[in-house]
Amino acid sequence: MDLSHSAQELVLVGVLICIFVYSLLTKAISKTILTLPIIFMVIGYLCAVPLEMAAEPETLDEGARLLAEITLVLVLFTDASHVRFMSLRKYVGVPARMLVVGLPLTIGLGMVVAYLLSPESGLAMALLTAAVLTPTDAALGQTVVSSKDVPEHLRQTINVESGLNDGLVLPFVLLGAILASATMEGAHTDGLAMSAMMQILLGPLVGLAIGWCAAKAMDVAQDKDLIAEAAGGVAFLAVAFVAFIGSEIIGGNGFIAAFVAGMVFGNTYRHEIHFIGEFMEGVGQLLTMFAFLIFGALLLPDGLEHMTWGAVVLALLFLTVVRMLPIFVSLMGTGLALREKLFLGWFGPRGIASILFTLIMMDEFDFPGEEELLACVSMTVFLSIILHGISAAPLSKWIGQASRSGR
Repeated sequence: MDLSHSAQELVLVGVLICIFVYSLLTKAISKTILTLPIIFMVIGYLCAVPLEMAAEPETLDEGARLLAEITLVLVLFTDASHVRFMSLRKYVGVPARMLVVGLPLTIGLGMVVAYLLSPESGLAMALLTAAVLTPTDAALGQTVVSSKDVPEHLRQTINVESGLNDGLVLPFVLLGAILASATMEGAHTDGLAMSAMMQILLGPLVGLAIGWCAAKAMDVAQDKDLIAEAAGGVAFLAVAFVAFIGSEIIGGNGFIAAFVAGMVFGNTYRHEIHFIGEFMEGVGQLLTMFAFLIFGALLLPDGLEHMTWGAVVLALLFLTVVRMLPIFVSLMGTGLALREKLFLGWFGPRGIASILFTLIMMDEFDFPGEEELLACVSMTVFLSIILHGISAAPLSKWIGQASRSGR
């Protein structure tokens, strides 16, 4: 037991040293094709065997689930709170089309593709696979979002889409998991439909109430100069988790509640909301590091173990046709140039949301074909980390040059 505990401490020290070294070299790394997700996925993969030897599988699963829940709650709340509709009126048309038209089309086309590649898994698993692989992650294309070469309307569009699509896809993920679980032999389906309905209805209601009340309370405290500036980040943290836990207590979905609470909070709070960005700059980056470490250490090895050519084909299709065709269709009539439509279609990287949805759904539900789902998600995220990571800088320069020259 002591030897195992020492091994765990050694692995943790090694990871912390890697985080420290990465932090020292962030500027230098930003000038290369390497990205945070690539680096920490590789570190996680190298830690897979030592972790397996140092800890029980149950302990690793529980730790991964806890970290996944904390990360997803903060990501959903933060992303939604940043999207202030009044200030985004100039750019809201294009991302609105991508979310209202492109997202459902992506799920529908993805469901068809997943079913055709694996009909024996059933339509419910095809829906779950498509829903888990639909949300995008701006962290994998951070160079695109922060690059001055990329026109502002494209950067804003990617920010808004990636900020909202993970929350909007949640009901589809939940529905797919519940339906797939119901197909298991011996599954108890009594009250399943009612339970799902309650989760999807109560979650937004709890989020709406808590987000609005918290914003109004903080406005009053701000007006009366009662709140210290540094306390804003703590208050935001509390609101996110009150929405999550409060919804779970009464039978709603906590993740939907956190997402709605963030959106309501961000659009109700009358003062500057910079404290959320400042808080997540440090904590959010650390959680992102650990999310990709978990992916490299736990999901990727298991996914590779169950890898098939079908999973590889599905991953490539989801990163190209399944993503780009619906986005192209949704952007018809917007006046965007062909290069801009293709650029927005390509930069739909899969990352944190897909990883966390998979971890949580596999822990919460039993459904057929879990190994195939894990393989598909692992390969899609792996290829996305590599392909979107290394293409971000050159394509950002290309779109900037093309836009300036009017080609």
